[in-house]
Amino acid sequence: MREVISIHIGQAGVQIGNACWELYCLEHGIQPDGQMPSDKSLGGCDDSFSTFFSETGSGRHVPRAVMIDLEPTVIGQSV
Repeated sequence: MREVISIHIGQAGVQIGNACWELYCLEHGIQPDGQMPSDKSLGGCDDSFSTFFSETGSGRHVPRAVMIDLEPTVIGQSV
């Protein structure tokens, strides 16, 4: 299986990265808190979301991403 790690640098990179991750969550049916609705997880064997997300022990899906900026307010808005 392939795995992707995204690196977003600077204000523009972090803001674009945040928009991309919101879109990935919408496309794969992952809620903002990282939970996947039970009907999605039981429905089929499509695990394409695992290319971009890691699953924690508690069942949350977190993005494989690093966001870097010297100004913390931009990163604080995306979390």
